[in-house]
Amino acid sequence: MTPHRTELLCFGTRPGQGNAALVLRGDRSSVDERQALARASSVGACVFLDTDDGVTLDFYYPHARSPLCLHATLAAARVLLETAPGPLAVRTALTGQRLTLHRQADGVYVELVPLVPPMVPLPAELPARLVPGIDLVAAPAVASVGSPKLLLRVAGPAALHALRPDLAAIQAWGREHGINGCYVWCERPDGALEGRNFNHPEGGKEDSATGVAAGALTVLLGRSLQVYQGANVGQPCLIRTVWDGDRLLVGGAADYA
Repeated sequence: MTPHRTELLCFGTRPGQGNAALVLRGDRSSVDERQALARASSVGACVFLDTDDGVTLDFYYPHARSPLCLHATLAAARVLLETAPGPLAVRTALTGQRLTLHRQADGVYVELVPLVPPMVPLPAELPARLVPGIDLVAAPAVASVGSPKLLLRVAGPAALHALRPDLAAIQAWGREHGINGCYVWCERPDGALEGRNFNHPEGGKEDSATGVAAGALTVLLGRSLQVYQGANVGQPCLIRTVWDGDRLLVGGAADYA
């Protein structure tokens, strides 16, 4: 059966903007075939909806299968909640992580629980080795809601946008320690946060919205957040998180492309 494909733009600050994801339903292909499709696609992430036993989400970036991609989950939520009022319980294919999908007035949200991240050494020279010239204003930290991130705080937007990461070094260190790249962030003058995600392969396009990083940052700071991302790659995005100490929701806009 030919799979049904739907492209959505997620976390955009306005219609027609956002991080693109492709939702595929009715697909029976193998892992290798799915990876090849993702590699050939023009979007940053693909999510395959498997419905044989509940709903399972199988995520693929062009370069790798992923345990969790929240912007693709947001896209899947928009599709699935068109015919079901929600909340809707789903799980991820690679790790079996449980997620709950919600639709609210300001967009769709994914409810999930924080996970214990890998315990990795964070020597003082590590941030500058991964992102040359970075000047931190807080100690580096690792947090996870399903895809662990190294979180690095800089002084402000000017410092954030001036960064030039060593992508090969980030990928090598991440593979060694089970960390899915670096998320560098700052506080904006308006009190919101802004971030950049560094885990794409060399030559790949920088991510315009990284929901798993915003979720990890929410866990680290222990409060609800508004996180802006993507303006520097021409796709301004806004990720909203809700944290009440018992549950975490990550969400935002999800519009059909």
